[in-house]
Amino acid sequence: MPSPLLTTDDVAARFRTSPATVRYWRHAGIGPAGVKVGRRVLYEESECDRWWEAKRSAALAAALAVS
Repeated sequence: MPSPLLTTDDVAARFRTSPATVRYWRHAGIGPAGVKVGRRVLYEESECDRWWEAKRSAALAAALAVS
């Protein structure tokens, strides 16, 4: 079953940031991958989960490397 699609506003709310930040992440290539559909950018919920876990894992690895 396909993952639900999220708008830029949905992603911003999910990560407690502004829609402008989510747009910047996409422009810079550092955020969850989005797909442009017409004038909107949509994000698969599973892609947001994958991106978050990768960020979390990197932060944990960095914290353990410092210890």
